[in-house]
Amino acid sequence: MRLRALIEHPNTGADERATAQRMLERILDRSGYSATGDRTYGDRHHRVGKHADLPSVAEMIRADIALGRIMFAPQTRFGEPAVRDPLGDAPVQIEITVDLPHHGCIDITIDNVPRDWGWVIEDSIECVSPQLQELATELADIMNGYNCDGSDIAKRFFGRVRIPDFTLVW
Repeated sequence: MRLRALIEHPNTGADERATAQRMLERILDRSGYSATGDRTYGDRHHRVGKHADLPSVAEMIRADIALGRIMFAPQTRFGEPAVRDPLGDAPVQIEITVDLPHHGCIDITIDNVPRDWGWVIEDSIECVSPQLQELATELADIMNGYNCDGSDIAKRFFGRVRIPDFTLVW
């Protein structure tokens, strides 16, 4: 109980909180108690830690997107299929922003999408192109890498990827 109180107290420093969390996990492991239940953590969750606030998470998402935009896809050899990179292959004029519109919510907005790249006409109806949907899915994967979920823990945040007037991934 004392370790949990120390971990949850708002005035506990980050290093002290991390130490108390490790001590608690060791004690619970020795006792055979499973604190994680059916929890799932994204593959990037460890980069910011358990107790990071949403502005820190949003900043890490921004950094991952910026890095993905400037990285080049691996060179393919002659005769081999090209490696697809939805983030790197997106047109350069596209602007991607990460915002915190509400408490517990992260929005990634894709703006300035070229009409001929982002939409297709199917049966006289304008629809989102497969490239734009693939980009949105890639951005959602980056964002959800920082999230967690489970029956005994709440999500860290709710996120969506959108274009200005339409949500692509919820």
